[in-house]
Amino acid sequence: MDVADIPGVPAWLPDHLREQGIEELYPPQAEAVEAGVTEGESLVASIPTASGKTLIAAMAMLASIEREGKALYIVPLRALASEKQADFAEYEQYGLDVGVSTGNYESEGGWLADKDIVVATSEKVDSLVRNDAPWLDDLSCVVADEVHLVDDGERGPTLEVTLAKLRSLNERLQTVALSATIGNAGELADWLDAALVDSDWRPIDLQKGVHYGDALHLEDGSQSRVAVRNSEDQTAAVVRDTLEDEGSSLVFVNSRRNAEAAARRLTGTTEGFLSGEERERLAEIAAEIRDVSDTETSEDLADAVEAGAAFHHAGLARDHRSLVEDAFRERLLKVVSATPTLAAGVNTPSRRVVVRDWRRYDGQVGGMQPLSVLEVHQMMGRAGRPGLDPYGEAVLVASSHDELDELFERYVWADPEPVRSKLAAEPALRTHILATVASGFARSRSGLLEFLEGTLYAEQTADRDRLESVTDNVIEYLERNGFLEREAPRASEDGAADELSATSLGHTVSRLYLDPMSAAEIIDGLRAAQRAGATVQTGADAPSEDAEPAGFQSASDLRDQQEAATDEPPEITALGLYHLVARTPDMYELYLRSGDEETYTEIAYEREAELLGRPPSEYEDRFDDWLSALKTARLLEDWASERDEDQITDRYGVGPGDIRGKVDTAQWLLGAAESLVSELDVDVAPAVREARTRVEHGVRSELVDLAGVRGVGRKRARRLFEAGIETRADLRDADKSVVLAALRGRRKTAENVLENAGHRDPSMDGVEPDEDVSHEGTDTSTDDDTADDQANLGDF
Repeated sequence: MDVADIPGVPAWLPDHLREQGIEELYPPQAEAVEAGVTEGESLVASIPTASGKTLIAAMAMLASIEREGKALYIVPLRALASEKQADFAEYEQYGLDVGVSTGNYESEGGWLADKDIVVATSEKVDSLVRNDAPWLDDLSCVVADEVHLVDDGERGPTLEVTLAKLRSLNERLQTVALSATIGNAGELADWLDAALVDSDWRPIDLQKGVHYGDALHLEDGSQSRVAVRNSEDQTAAVVRDTLEDEGSSLVFVNSRRNAEAAARRLTGTTEGFLSGEERERLAEIAAEIRDVSDTETSEDLADAVEAGAAFHHAGLARDHRSLVEDAFRERLLKVVSATPTLAAGVNTPSRRVVVRDWRRYDGQVGGMQPLSVLEVHQMMGRAGRPGLDPYGEAVLVASSHDELDELFERYVWADPEPVRSKLAAEPALRTHILATVASGFARSRSGLLEFLEGTLYAEQTADRDRLESVTDNVIEYLERNGFLEREAPRASEDGAADELSATSLGHTVSRLYLDPMSAAEIIDGLRAAQRAGATVQTGADAPSEDAEPAGFQSASDLRDQQEAATDEPPEITALGLYHLVARTPDMYELYLRSGDEETYTEIAYEREAELLGRPPSEYEDRFDDWLSALKTARLLEDWASERDEDQITDRYGVGPGDIRGKVDTAQWLLGAAESLVSELDVDVAPAVREARTRVEHGVRSELVDLAGVRGVGRKRARRLFEAGIETRADLRDADKSVVLAALRGRRKTAENVLENAGHRDPSMDGVEPDEDVSHEGTDTSTDDDTADDQANLGDF
């Protein structure tokens, strides 16, 4: 189909596409147009990676906007949101406005009301529905990217319920669902009342195969020699063979550690294929990587990048991942070894994909388990760049002839599994049932079950008894914890009160986007602290002699004796609050490594008075979870005590991205705890607020005020404090020469900081650093080195 023949789209689109070299639509795109995607018809497009799904979405959204509508593009990952916003930003030259929203789950996103296209994660859209964003009523088109992820046990139910709610808000809403090829695309189309485009067409040929011995065996029966040399393993041989043909490689492995190790080994393969210009450019990128964070992970990544290789996993900081992805797309990096997270939609195609590890550890079964066909095919789909590569090859690695046969049967010749809803699990229903009632989508048990009839789960199962049973269990849990209440006047046939309403507390929990079980844990901990007569102890506070004795029940007689001797109430400390939020379902706890159980059991007893709530016995199954939460809390405490980032990554065996994730989650949960305090009869808000601010900025109590000035952060705040500038007010009136010295002579940085603090004259013209202020390592240049040694996770 010629681009000029696309109906319903803006008049400028055909010329815009021609400028990009697109004269005709790909066959799946043409099928989508013929199915009415530009005329308001819903569609499920199940087609391979690189076959034009994004243009199908763009045509649907632009046609919808042309009809004076508004479009929403839902993505599974924040990284994808930024990528898609950049893709759609090219339409702003024609007068369209594109917005992206991924955070702040308490916001209704009012600023998005004037946007023509909104890009957001499914969690953000769910929160917008909960917060009753009025502009959602104006939606005319919603696109769900990577819709097969409804099969994911953690994120799938949110996408499923969000689509059901959006369709409930507007029965005429056009729904466009995009997916890799899946086994039951027709079921998804039936659920969404949509037409189906199910195609295996690709713009360039993709051959799947298995490497064994010195040969690459392809699915068409052909073989090619890819010899393994003396110093190589099979992966290195395939990567070298690809480089000899001027191609790039993606290597998928099953763990972060393996990704890093593989990248280190592959530098010996890639280094000899770099030109002088490439080496210079990679050295610059490596320097940028080192500036992101001062950690061993950052240094290891930079070392690999200088040699033309890299690793990619969730433990990296966001800027690390972006630098790697950009350099790989520019073909400066020759190989990237990655965990499967990179296969989840980020645009990083390559000549060859090597699936080295097709098993990974599964904690539920306590051993290694094969990956799903769908997941492996997602990885394989990254092979082949249209316009850059003449073909794509996806290669599994076999260590025996039997495994060669098994891999062909299991993955190369196999069809992807059907996608199945995971909504009927209690953890998933807990949050969505409360939100459904609180947001008014259902006002009774029967109305709730009727709403659930619009989900994929209802489409896929005739067994309504299980869904009803789980729903009743969840309603009982929510009622018992004070989030829902039944209204007795109207009863169902079995005599049970049918009408449901969210309590004030329930509305707050839903608005905060908390798992109700997380809210219950936080509420219980805060109330336990209040019952114990706990004091809020900051740097200037001292325990009150008149306070009630601690009510926290000790697990040791020794603790009881100590409390009786001191007669002092426990204080609410940052560690206690970090431990409280760390043991909620919304926080991913750190694993206990070998030797950790003994270490953290000792810490648990030493600091038991600070931990909020009754501790489990060492003999209870949940004691390990209590210790895992304590380990997570200690990481947060270290960060909030200004411990260097590299020390934290080494102590806890994590990456910079893991610290960022823990800090973000703790900040969000403590912010939610602040909101919950107003619903409870407890007076602990100052302690919660201070703990939240400390973890946000990574500072001790005395730096909380100063670190809150934009552009200051943890290390600059400490230098200013040591120079005698202790508060925002001090900074506002500070001697500029003292500020310049404390900030190591960085003039532009000093001007920005003073301006943000409200200084009457922030200019540094003619100002020299105060020689009496210790400023080791001063750089008196006028250029602002934004990296500095700030090490502030907020910059990641």
